[in-house]
Amino acid sequence: MAWYSRLFGGQETTGPALTARQQQLLAAWRQLPDQDMRRSHYRCRYVVVDVETTGINVKTDRLCAIGALAVVNGQIDFKDAFHLVLEPAAPADDPAEHPEPVAGAPSIDALISFLHFVGKAPLLAYNVPFVAAMIERTLAENLGIDLGLPWIDLAWVMPDLFRDVEHTETGLDAWLNHFAITSIRRHHAVSDAYATAQLLQITIASGARKGFTTPASLLDLEKARRHMHQSG
Repeated sequence: MAWYSRLFGGQETTGPALTARQQQLLAAWRQLPDQDMRRSHYRCRYVVVDVETTGINVKTDRLCAIGALAVVNGQIDFKDAFHLVLEPAAPADDPAEHPEPVAGAPSIDALISFLHFVGKAPLLAYNVPFVAAMIERTLAENLGIDLGLPWIDLAWVMPDLFRDVEHTETGLDAWLNHFAITSIRRHHAVSDAYATAQLLQITIASGARKGFTTPASLLDLEKARRHMHQSG
């Protein structure tokens, strides 16, 4: 289990009762082969993910949307994309007491479709602890599963690969501005996933020149940078 999954205390989640068909689909996903993390960037599939939520608290706020886009063999594949919107549920009592929308329960079938879209590809995001926690908690609550896939965080990888960039500002916007990448609709899950996918392409090219030629090498780079940050 990924370290950020332990934010929820490590408690098992049984999830709702699933139909026989849904259980078969989950079993089929579990049996998919793991991707070889030692293969070249240009011979593998990444899935870049972003989310929309009701807030920034990973324990109490809810997931509103998932946007995902595949980067296959180093290229963004616009036909290999996924968008899941969770409609807000109407409050049962006085609406005046709920000025903010409350996210409703996601479709079980839609979440299973997300799993099959991802397959066993490495997942990539900017600010993984937040993105991963929201997705993994939703999957645990609704499907009773632990995703258990590797996540790569550009927020840690890029500063090491681009040490010549002045980091007077932090966050996704600073990197998008630096590389003149325009988000079609900022804070929209699919649009932000597309912008992040472009950063991944830049990261892959720079990493390959510096000997970081595989998903595993990016994970190693991230772990080393985290260790240095914690030690410092």
